[in-house]
Amino acid sequence: MKISENVNYSYWELDQYFKTFDVIVIGSGIVGLSTAISIRQKNKKASVLVLEKGFMPTGASTKNAGFACFGSPSEILDDLSKIKEDTVWETVKLRWKGLQLLRKRIGDKNMDFHCWGGYELFDKKEEFDRCADKLGYLNKQMKAALSLKNVYSVTQKTKNFGSIRGALLNKYEGQINTGIMMQSLFSLAIKCGVKILNNINVSKIIDTSGRVELQTNAGVFKSGKVVVATNGFASQLLKIKDVKPARAQVLITKPIKNLKFKGTFHYQQGYYYFRNINNRVLFGGGRNLDPEKETTTSFDLNPAIQKRLDLLLKEMILPESKYEIEHRWTGIMGVGSEKKPIINFVSPNVLAAVRMGGMGVAIGSMVGEIAADKICGA
Repeated sequence: MKISENVNYSYWELDQYFKTFDVIVIGSGIVGLSTAISIRQKNKKASVLVLEKGFMPTGASTKNAGFACFGSPSEILDDLSKIKEDTVWETVKLRWKGLQLLRKRIGDKNMDFHCWGGYELFDKKEEFDRCADKLGYLNKQMKAALSLKNVYSVTQKTKNFGSIRGALLNKYEGQINTGIMMQSLFSLAIKCGVKILNNINVSKIIDTSGRVELQTNAGVFKSGKVVVATNGFASQLLKIKDVKPARAQVLITKPIKNLKFKGTFHYQQGYYYFRNINNRVLFGGGRNLDPEKETTTSFDLNPAIQKRLDLLLKEMILPESKYEIEHRWTGIMGVGSEKKPIINFVSPNVLAAVRMGGMGVAIGSMVGEIAADKICGA
């Protein structure tokens, strides 16, 4: 980029941000920052720049529910009915390893991690019985994949929820404060020497011989390699199959006096989920009610889904409590026909690290680590 073409940039800005980087990562969410951190930890001499189109991470990294989960029984059994068994357990293993890497990397205190268990709730006894009957098999597979004993068990601790006929516990699941976690990752990236620019919208990726050019609203950025870590927005930059956006609807209550539960809760194969946070209930999900409309990158609220969330909150989660809803929001995930992430080169110098399957908190750090291995080994 010639200086005459960018008269509003100083010499210092051109020198720091418009030089040719070794790696540019597109997206400053969990995967993007984890990739950048891993690259710098593997190669301290590598120059790494992260470009983010929003002033905060755009997709779901700062908008998720903060579940440190790796698979509820009905969800895993449903996956096994559709996807190869080896792929399902490999994906579960990546989630678990990703959580351990995240905890080791920034520390439990720096994301307010609590292992209070993950519960799956059932309002149909036959569905509960079907999953309960498979616990022996699931625990055996979990031990083989993760070296964890007795992951799942039947529990009676959730009998206060209206209409629930049974519940299963995953004693190894926990919860985090998403905002603290992302700030900790951001701080670590800066400490590792990663440069980060916000409000940079990449419109085109040009992979030429030995170099990649990124056309953006701020000018052209150049690098040897590029990692696209935009998850649900991947198709806007890449010709990539089987990654679609999936909008997640979320609400949170005002503080509730004497809130009776803590932990993370899954309902209807994980399509609904709720948890405690600062004496509040955070509740989200429902995209299965309107799959077509929820396959979108729009952050608008879906009134039909919000109505369903309101009803379940009143009748199932807080049937005997007084509460007020304080806030509602949405996030954009990346999903496909299977939940194993895509971490592949789509051209000689451009790597895609996308499709977290709604479990970016768990799997994102490991996806970044694998992406870094591929970039550094290329």
